[in-house]
Amino acid sequence: MAAARRMLCAIFLAFILTVALSYPGLAQDDATPAEPAAGAQSDEPAADTPPGDEASNEADTPSTAAADPALTNPKTPLNALQTLTVPLTADELATLTEQWRGIVQAELKKIADLQVKLFATEGDAADALRDQIAAGTQDRNAVMDRYGAVVNAWETKGGNPDEIAAARSYVTAVTAQAAQTTDARTLAILAWEWLISWNGGLAILWKAVVFFVSLYVLVLVARIARGVVRKRVGRIPKTSKLLQAFLVTITYWLVLSFGLMVVLAAMGVNITPLFALVGGASFIIAFAMQDTLSNLANGLLIMITRPFDEGDFVIVGGTGGSVKSVNVVSTTITTPDNQVIVMPNKQVWGTSITNVTASDIRRVDLVFGISYDDDIRKALSVLREAVAAHELALQEPAPAFAVGELAESSVNLLCRPWVKTVNYWTLYWDLMADVKTRFDEAGISIPYPQQDVYVHNAAPDAPDFYRPQPSAPGATDKNPPPPAPVDIE
Repeated sequence: MAAARRMLCAIFLAFILTVALSYPGLAQDDATPAEPAAGAQSDEPAADTPPGDEASNEADTPSTAAADPALTNPKTPLNALQTLTVPLTADELATLTEQWRGIVQAELKKIADLQVKLFATEGDAADALRDQIAAGTQDRNAVMDRYGAVVNAWETKGGNPDEIAAARSYVTAVTAQAAQTTDARTLAILAWEWLISWNGGLAILWKAVVFFVSLYVLVLVARIARGVVRKRVGRIPKTSKLLQAFLVTITYWLVLSFGLMVVLAAMGVNITPLFALVGGASFIIAFAMQDTLSNLANGLLIMITRPFDEGDFVIVGGTGGSVKSVNVVSTTITTPDNQVIVMPNKQVWGTSITNVTASDIRRVDLVFGISYDDDIRKALSVLREAVAAHELALQEPAPAFAVGELAESSVNLLCRPWVKTVNYWTLYWDLMADVKTRFDEAGISIPYPQQDVYVHNAAPDAPDFYRPQPSAPGATDKNPPPPAPVDIE
């Protein structure tokens, strides 16, 4: 039920998002000036075409551009204009850019004339002129947006970089100069109009709201996809927990990544340069992150070949502990004394791996030493009784008892019972204590390492080389013999 509710909520939010992104008038793409700018081509003849444009339009406009007046009509929605520029060639787009530059100049000329009148006007007439300037500025911005769209299409088709840079710098220059020549009150009116306009501040605010709502929806959908993948992958037999965790994690981030790109593209953000940047820098990134990529490859090999799984006790490179997690870069191991060790996957895969808990049962290898004077058969019987009495010791496979070594100070007996892996240390420690107690009760000793030293005194008739030799004349004897006893009368 909870998953169903989350799914319904995600579908509802996605529906709202789709409506928001497709609603005309809430995006800057559909902004339309109040009236066609001077010099623009439309379905009706334009009365105030800039001087000299008539001849240039007839002589220079390619047949494709001339056949569709919407390409130079300021009332054409921005997204429609972008679609119409798709079949045009670079030369046709270069000509179309010049035409839109003429339209921008005409709009700038109208605003400049109004500003000149404003300098010589005061009172209510000045306020009316400011309102006209604000409206004209909105028309100019809409025309500049379409001009920029044409320049972008021209650049995409492989236009001359120098000419494209000049076309872009023209817009930047005229915008800066227009701001410098506008009085403070007019700038304040323009700023306020921009803030409350669906083509300005409100559009940015709306897009921000849509973005965060989309992000919330994406996170919700990614979580649902992660839960579905976790449930499906868990049903696949012989799949390690590490591989399941990796697939679940990668699914979550892939849904987020692709969903975010779709949202940005729907909001009008051009994500093509991002792909180009990543593609161009892929070689440098791969070279700089070769160790990380090696760890990634080794991590995938660990997850696929499954030398160990989450929770297994392993010995890797002389380090023993329980596997806590494996990600694309490293393996985390927790030692028995609760130390956390993070090892790069390259080191884990490049060394021998001992999986202590891979099997269900293990053999416990115990060695007990008894004295040479003790009865071996009796000692082996005590070991059999100790193992048989312990409830954790398995009778199948059968335990083994034997004389393992005749050591210097003891006779070493081998005791090798089998036990379930989870009970290994319990049986080990219990048998060590129980056998010691049973040996003591049976009178069997566990000897300490010892060495017998025998000292022999020389006989009176022993050869001279057994006796101490006298010191050389003049030499000092470091260990002089004790003085002879003196009889006292």
